[in-house]
Amino acid sequence: MSKRNQHVVPHDAGWAVRGAGAQRATAVHDTQAAAIDQARSIARHQRTELLIHGTDGRIRERDSHGNDPNPPKG
Repeated sequence: MSKRNQHVVPHDAGWAVRGAGAQRATAVHDTQAAAIDQARSIARHQRTELLIHGTDGRIRERDSHGNDPNPPKG
């Protein structure tokens, strides 16, 4: 399994968890909170970043789970 940053993005059926660069969603959830929980778990396991998008598709929050001693802020 390749290590990809995990994105939580709006989806026609709710909220999707999608690896960076992936065409298809890993999973689709009814709520953004459920999608964030799954994406955070994947990001922790893979030691990558979690990027949470708002309803407009823009990144509104990020959370680093990598080994970088100086993770990006904001």
